[in-house]
Amino acid sequence: MGLLSLGTPLPWAEAQPLASFVRDEGIEQLINIYSRCKDKQGDVLLWGDELEYMVVSLDKSAKTARLSLRQAEILEQLAQKEAQGSLGPVTYHPEYGRFMLEATPAAPFTGAPTDLLNVQPNMQLRRSIARKNLLPNEVPLTVTSYPRLGVVNSPFTEPFYPPNGPAARSDFLPDEVINPHARFPTLTANIRTRRGSKVSIDVPIFVDSQTPRPFVDHGPENYIHMDAMGFGMGCCCLQLTFQATNITEARTLYDQLAPLAPLMLALTAASPAYRGYLSDQDTRWNVISGAVDDRTPWERGLVPPPEGFTTDNSDVVIPKSRYDSVDSYLAQDPVLLADEAHYNDTKLVVNKRALKRLDDAGFDPLLAQHFAHLFIRDPIVIFRELLHQDNSTSADHFENIQSTNWQTLRFKPPPPGSDIGWRVEFRPMEVQATDFENAAFTVFIVLLTRVILSYKLNFYMPISKVDENMRVAHHRDAVLNETFWFRKNVQRDSPKEYTKLSLDALVNGSDEFPGFIPLIRRFLAATSVDLDTLCELSKYLSLVSKRASGALPTNASWIRQFVTSHEDYKQDSAISESVNYALMSELDRLTQADTPPGGT
Repeated sequence: MGLLSLGTPLPWAEAQPLASFVRDEGIEQLINIYSRCKDKQGDVLLWGDELEYMVVSLDKSAKTARLSLRQAEILEQLAQKEAQGSLGPVTYHPEYGRFMLEATPAAPFTGAPTDLLNVQPNMQLRRSIARKNLLPNEVPLTVTSYPRLGVVNSPFTEPFYPPNGPAARSDFLPDEVINPHARFPTLTANIRTRRGSKVSIDVPIFVDSQTPRPFVDHGPENYIHMDAMGFGMGCCCLQLTFQATNITEARTLYDQLAPLAPLMLALTAASPAYRGYLSDQDTRWNVISGAVDDRTPWERGLVPPPEGFTTDNSDVVIPKSRYDSVDSYLAQDPVLLADEAHYNDTKLVVNKRALKRLDDAGFDPLLAQHFAHLFIRDPIVIFRELLHQDNSTSADHFENIQSTNWQTLRFKPPPPGSDIGWRVEFRPMEVQATDFENAAFTVFIVLLTRVILSYKLNFYMPISKVDENMRVAHHRDAVLNETFWFRKNVQRDSPKEYTKLSLDALVNGSDEFPGFIPLIRRFLAATSVDLDTLCELSKYLSLVSKRASGALPTNASWIRQFVTSHEDYKQDSAISESVNYALMSELDRLTQADTPPGGT
């Protein structure tokens, strides 16, 4: 979540008239950063991960599992110990949900293969320290979506609060589940106010033998309905950030990781349940996308804009939420430049005012349109005390827009006054139940970035096919049953040919595709990695390989199987209190044993 600004956040009625000012100032801040850092060279590979936890209160006597809302107390304890130097190489941060914790390494990892062996121990240490600072009945679980968050007529938090409140006005969630820092309730309220209504999220119900038909739940028939930001921002994930050697390498990494985002979303699928029901999808992305969709009815194309409406944007209609997949490639890559319209083949709405200013400042067209596209959004939270800044030393207005464009990847300029370089954040992965799994996917992606850059691989394909893959990645058991578009030949000068492949073929290789893991093994064999390190890394690659082949179930598949096979389950798609308690207890057992659900 990063640092939280202190000050007085403005309600939407006061913030909206200042939106153009903040955007203009943010663009000036970006131009200043670019002017200082565009020629920055020689940064070493550094990277880190972010893990998010839910704090769950288990009552063994009552057989209940509730989300603990003690985030502030827990973080205060941890901050005191960090100030005393007793935490070690880890650090903790607040998150949107008052039941959530975020933990990261205190310092980034390096590019050395041996440093990859420090990932799992660091994750284990983070969880161990968190656990020691919880109450005896509380456990830190890496669960992507809490199955009973927002269930009707039954407590799901400790303490319990009835639903509704001035920020979200939800029929299912109380405002007390929101982090009390002023930014978060204001963000929630301003998204709702700008949109003109509560957010609306509908995911298909999993139909079992006793599921009511039609299934009716406050929204469209046969869909689970959610109406608050907390349903999306209350999900947990695993994110990685990479520092590149320079801006060119960062742009290349951004582009080549974009087609991988849907694949990694499907591979890490871990969220089959919402509001006390099993859904017919396995991943969270569209839930979060809907949870922060602040587009007005005319921006969603539902009604004409109001009379006299004007905009700096190139179109009134904005096709996606501000939390969605990336919309364009941005590298100055000969492959992309040779046929940019073929690859950036979807409609890209840009802020024309921002685009002209970036063009005038010497940004190349691809980089200018990338940022001009981000700046079609309004700043949602403006702090009164931070309105007027020194644009030569501050990036707060830029980050106000940048950090609330929650896409599958984020291209991150160096912060002013720091030694940090150009970075890329990889955001699609769902958090896994165990540290071993989270370490495995982390190691896999880190090694794959090294392979991409070392072998100059070419994953370019039309953005429209990446978008299609994102939709497919949500499907139930997509790992086993779906195929995904990908480039047939990943060499630099290969023809523009694409085919649909299973995740097994993409990860493990086939007659049609070399496979990501075989490419990684080839890369490792060509480096001076000692045998012991190779053996340890192989354990992580083996888990990813088995997940792709179906030999090991996804967390989503395992959760669904656990629920449907429990003796208290009624074949009606509903996850009862007793089933949820059994699920959380089993996840805690697997967490402590660091054994992936479904085997090793």
